[in-house]
Amino acid sequence: MSASGVVALAAAAALLLYGIVLFNRLVARKNHALEAWSGIDVQLKLRHDLLPKLVAVVKAYASFEEKLLRDVTGARSGTGGAGERARTENALTGQFRQLLAVAEAYPDLKASRGFLDLQGQISQAEEQIQYARRYYNGTVRELNILVQSFPSNLVARLFGFSLMEYFEVELATQRESPELGFS
Repeated sequence: MSASGVVALAAAAALLLYGIVLFNRLVARKNHALEAWSGIDVQLKLRHDLLPKLVAVVKAYASFEEKLLRDVTGARSGTGGAGERARTENALTGQFRQLLAVAEAYPDLKASRGFLDLQGQISQAEEQIQYARRYYNGTVRELNILVQSFPSNLVARLFGFSLMEYFEVELATQRESPELGFS
């Protein structure tokens, strides 16, 4: 075999090896993003499990608009990808804020041990959701960079990797956790 043949073979082997490395990086980033999505899902399920308890405590102390209670409980069923799930969670956060605003008018409720315990648990869940959302968006960003950057975009296109959606809030007022402290 001639020297140019050896060089060509070595270049082809190096290119193949580089393609394998890029493929493995894409797989790793995608799996990180899926694992991060699972973390968001776990935290949202926790919040969804706590909200009916909060509604029940508020309901026991106050007779107010039944529609708000139905809306808060009904908004808990959200499935789908990041975009659809984010829209559902944004709606739930808005209704949750309404529920807390209504609860503000009941001093006995604000002093209730059950309400205070739930308030603390939900506050902690909201913090964990923010952490999980940031981690997810960071892993999605890393995957999306690989999917869009040259030469990894060639490998991504060849093996069907695509951009993933960020988990974003819609309104600037929803960028912060719901205020759970009553003074």
